[in-house]
Amino acid sequence: MIKEIQFYYDFSSPYTYIAHKKIKKLKNDKNINFLYKPMLLGGLHKLAGITANAFIGHKNEFMIQDCEMISKKLGINFHFNEKFPINSLYLMRGTLVLKDNLLEKYIDTFFESYWQLNLDLSDRSIFEKKLKEINIDVDKFLLDIEKRETKEKLKLLTDEAFSKKIFGAPTFFYNNKIYWGQDRLDYVIDEAIK
Repeated sequence: MIKEIQFYYDFSSPYTYIAHKKIKKLKNDKNINFLYKPMLLGGLHKLAGITANAFIGHKNEFMIQDCEMISKKLGINFHFNEKFPINSLYLMRGTLVLKDNLLEKYIDTFFESYWQLNLDLSDRSIFEKKLKEINIDVDKFLLDIEKRETKEKLKLLTDEAFSKKIFGAPTFFYNNKIYWGQDRLDYVIDEAIK
């Protein structure tokens, strides 16, 4: 029986990029399916009353060093983005208006654009160029992410994460338990296959 692990994510988190890359390496494991659950990390932090690491001087410095160290150890191509942090609102809404292979390409492209290629995704021209590269109809996409139902869905997913006591990204959720952090992937897999 295939076990499904929920993966709560936001493009703005470097640790989530690392977790995403680790998940990609497990793609051939047919016994586990990762269900990607977008949320707005800034909104989640607000609900939880948390100040993000990006706004705490020493923690931010540590996070840069830590992500570089982890990525090197895992053989993941990583570059801490010079525009960190960005508002990921439009990026995250985009995950709600695409499906199947196009959604998968979108997730890969924008994680890599931000955390590997060091692109400024808050620059509209760069953002639209990346959309075109993966054959997304830019005009339709931009209309779709502004629809009321898209905005409401992202808010509901963020509220859902908070209701599950999730407070950060990445978070894996399985069997009514949260596993926070890229370094908890092995633990949630152990729980799923025991």
